[in-house]
Amino acid sequence: MTQFTQLVDGLTTLGYEIGPGQVRLFEVYRDELLRWNQYTNLTSITDPSGIETRHFLDSLTILQVFEKDAVRNSHMRVLDIGAGAGFPGIPLKLILTDINLVLLEATGKKAAFLRNVVVRLGLTRTTVVNDRAEVLAHVPSHRESYDLVVARAVAPLASLAELCLPFVTVGGMFVAPKKGAIVDEIAEARNAISQVGGADVHLVEVRLPQLADERTLVCIRKASHSPDRYPRRSGIPLKRPL
Repeated sequence: MTQFTQLVDGLTTLGYEIGPGQVRLFEVYRDELLRWNQYTNLTSITDPSGIETRHFLDSLTILQVFEKDAVRNSHMRVLDIGAGAGFPGIPLKLILTDINLVLLEATGKKAAFLRNVVVRLGLTRTTVVNDRAEVLAHVPSHRESYDLVVARAVAPLASLAELCLPFVTVGGMFVAPKKGAIVDEIAEARNAISQVGGADVHLVEVRLPQLADERTLVCIRKASHSPDRYPRRSGIPLKRPL
């Protein structure tokens, strides 16, 4: 394979192998991202190498959280909150093809892009929802219904905990990829994590030569039911973290 060498090599380090057909789907995804980005603000990263590593491979570092043999054929329910251009949800779906994926995106144009990509890639068991997390979390069919919730959004962990943990089933997990020093951010988020039903925080360091920045996966197990009042109304979790 001459294309996506960094992605293939990074996945090999993570313990996963992909075939030419999967590589081709990543190529289609990249091309659609660049095409739509000409008139819809999806990403500031527009060089193919950057998309390969800083979007695709970075998204797939979440695979480190799981034992690959246990998750490869899993039909677990996965929710990507603030999916944007589809990261990390769609790259995960391209590797873990059996998961049931919901992509939640509040911006209409980005949701339209996601729907287009789902069709172009022929993804099954994949749904795009154009709504806010503060609203959807109070819908019974979504509340505490997901085995894994991921959020790659640039937001304080305290805010993300309130937005994301109400979607996680008890015993499930919320994973937030973070860059740089995070000790203080975790300390500031402990109250929020506790109030919405989260348990202890587990950190997984990302060590891949293709990704030079310091990266950490913040993993929070759901220990108890989230009180009905959380998350609070739209905008409040970001403006006034718990």
